[in-house]
Amino acid sequence: FIVFSCLIAICNGEATDIALDAKANLTHRIDSLNLLLYTFLLTLTVLTIWLFKHRRVSWLHETGLAVIYGLIVGAIIRYAGTTTPVIHLPVEPQANAKFNQSLPPDTLWLDFPGKLDPGINDPDRVQNKTYAYVFRGQVVDIDENEIDLKATFDPEIFFNIILPPIIFHAGYSLKRKYFFRNLGAILTFAIIGTTLSAFLVGALMYGCVKMMPENSSNSLSFLDTLYFGALISPTDPLTILAIFHDMHVDVNLYALVFGESVLNDAVAIALSGAIQNYGEHYSSTGGFEQHAFIRSLGDFFGVFMLSLVIGATMGCVTALLTKFTRVRDFPLLESALFVLMSYSTFLIAEASELTGVVAVLFCGICQAHYTYNNLSEDSRTRTKQIFELLNFLAENFIFSYIGVSMFTFPKHHFDPLFITAGFVCAAIGRAVNVYPLSFLLNIGRKPKIAMNSQHMLFFAGLRGAMSFALAIRNTVSEARQMMLTTTSLIVIITVIVQGGAASSLLNWLKIPVGVDDETEQLNNYPGVRSDTDNGETEGVGASSSSKKPHEKAFLARIWGDFDTKYMKPLLTHSRPTLLETLPVCCNPIARLLTTTEQLTQDSGIRRSDSDSDLCLEDDDYRNTATNVADPQHIRRNSINRESKFAHILNPHPL
Repeated sequence: FIVFSCLIAICNGEATDIALDAKANLTHRIDSLNLLLYTFLLTLTVLTIWLFKHRRVSWLHETGLAVIYGLIVGAIIRYAGTTTPVIHLPVEPQANAKFNQSLPPDTLWLDFPGKLDPGINDPDRVQNKTYAYVFRGQVVDIDENEIDLKATFDPEIFFNIILPPIIFHAGYSLKRKYFFRNLGAILTFAIIGTTLSAFLVGALMYGCVKMMPENSSNSLSFLDTLYFGALISPTDPLTILAIFHDMHVDVNLYALVFGESVLNDAVAIALSGAIQNYGEHYSSTGGFEQHAFIRSLGDFFGVFMLSLVIGATMGCVTALLTKFTRVRDFPLLESALFVLMSYSTFLIAEASELTGVVAVLFCGICQAHYTYNNLSEDSRTRTKQIFELLNFLAENFIFSYIGVSMFTFPKHHFDPLFITAGFVCAAIGRAVNVYPLSFLLNIGRKPKIAMNSQHMLFFAGLRGAMSFALAIRNTVSEARQMMLTTTSLIVIITVIVQGGAASSLLNWLKIPVGVDDETEQLNNYPGVRSDTDNGETEGVGASSSSKKPHEKAFLARIWGDFDTKYMKPLLTHSRPTLLETLPVCCNPIARLLTTTEQLTQDSGIRRSDSDSDLCLEDDDYRNTATNVADPQHIRRNSINRESKFAHILNPHPL
């Protein structure tokens, strides 16, 4: 009898824990079902992409497929799925509670009565158990179910987990030669154009809001519309670029579209942060405050430049680690170090209240330009494939999530007038970004940006992952909810419609296609002969003198010279070494920073890879071609180099 009584007491005492275990198991099952849902969406997208490629279907891209499948599944969850009700408990704060009533608390502690393990002498004692509930935002739909809630992710997941691989891959896979050759135009479109577009869209939207009925515009301020302009200005022409790549569109047009999309993400996130800072510094006097504006402008440039420095520094540190250690002997460890150093760049910038997107972008560029050359062959292949895979999955996950969230996200606010104004103003902002700036660039640019290429640049202004991530990060107020809904619709329409019509537009605008990188290289640098020339272009080298140095980007020429003489010898095993480029007085430091591999490698043949060189001068190409054609020249260089550095490698010969 005593044993039976003890068992009953234990069961009564653990009833609450058993119920909580059951609730935890239910939550785990719903989480697994939710992840399975998105895994199924990605699998279906991959299979459909294969079918489209097999059938040579070009009117719908993978991102458009992901959005469409997401919309279908979201509608099924919303209107045909089984409901798992959520238990709600209305709570009111105590009258004397000390908290800021204008700002919700971060966590909520609720006391629930629960029985103690009954004792022999006092079986009726009770003890309150405190449970913490995390702030999730304003309640919109009281009839929401748990599956809808689980299908909606925490916005921080996008910024801390999904966005970093996408942004890093953009920098790591950058065709740097064509990027830096068009550096001036890219910076103009990405920085000046994005900023101009953001303020223009914000001003136009504010004017449209003022003309709307009172119930539609009473929650929107000028700062809100400026923030909307900043988040809707960055482009994500993933669909267009994939079509460019498949059709081998002119590499300069490709570089302009890709380079702008890479940098304007970083500009947009820094600009949106500056606008938020202006709101924090603003004292609500009802007018323009010069002090708050100047401070926000300083924050914009300061955050952007410091984030850039952090990203470049981490890339250089990784390059030094891979250069001066033998970690390459263990490719798995080398790849792990590469990934961890790259991801830590994003976290360092975010923890320092800077912009992780900017930092990880420039870290990717530096990793590709310097660290990649120090990696072993296994690590080169592995890192390229890892980030290509992560980028593919993350991009398609985001577009699938955009489609699903249109039906499952509880905080959408549909305002037809605001949505229509958003589409129109976004198009106007894109036009102002492209056409006036192209006109100014063409005054001193060679080759000029043709009008048809300008039309394609305008059409390539698709919105994507960055705009959605900025919009969903804060949806507490009604104004931010309207921005999220409008941004989601703009992303969906532009990805499906503009992405699907890109191939037809290329043909209609008669933009050159079928241009290979090597063909473009030979056209720009006639002194280079490919292996297939068979000596039929002997007279081309003389015509290379017609290529004037000023036709290359001014910034690219300056940086290319500095990079070749100092940065590459410092961070990689490339030649010439610092012993050859630094003054004689710096020889001790130069020898310390020069590896034996640099001194002993054969520099007679210079590799001209479009992904590894920033910009190569014509003389470099002619020298390369001459050296390849003259083995005796290579042999003489090798002998001279060995005699020059013999005393360095063995200063005290026997």
